[in-house]
Amino acid sequence: MSKIFYIMGKSASGKDHIFEDVLKDPKLNLRRLVLYTTRPIRSGETEGETYYFTDEEHLRELRDAGKIIEERCYQTIHGPWYYFTADEGQFETEEDFLGIGTLESYGVLRKYFGKEKMVPLYIEVEDGLRLKRAIAREEKQETPKYKELCRRFLADCEDFSEEKILEQEITERISNDRTLEECLQQVKQVIFASK
Repeated sequence: MSKIFYIMGKSASGKDHIFEDVLKDPKLNLRRLVLYTTRPIRSGETEGETYYFTDEEHLRELRDAGKIIEERCYQTIHGPWYYFTADEGQFETEEDFLGIGTLESYGVLRKYFGKEKMVPLYIEVEDGLRLKRAIAREEKQETPKYKELCRRFLADCEDFSEEKILEQEITERISNDRTLEECLQQVKQVIFASK
């Protein structure tokens, strides 16, 4: 593995759109870092691409085998949802990866792989705009989960506090307040400059 370019930001900051667009750019030549989750699949998501959708039993098996790099558990109104990264051989390559996750997962991956292998891509959006985007996204779901949206929105204020951002030595931020195209241009500039 050469480097992992890691997209982070609060919910509804546009991370998924940015991730998919950057991944499709052949000039960047990035391989998808696929995380695991025990949460239900959402409409429009694909097994093995968006996440590896699994259950707690498989998580325990991977944990017992020593293959878990990092894991997080969120107590949702639907029960616990786990998100985790496992080292099952996908990193045995010289390719650069593109990953997406939380500030906490970035920190654990940075510790596991080394600071020189991790390139943070921190996406910021003004909170009012972010909340409007989150509601619009949830309205498109077959069964909208507004309570979970609110829980996640509030949890992000703590999870992405200024203190925690600085602890991870993230100094560069990329704004997604205007157009997606402007944000993508900034993300790609950081990637090209770091290769």
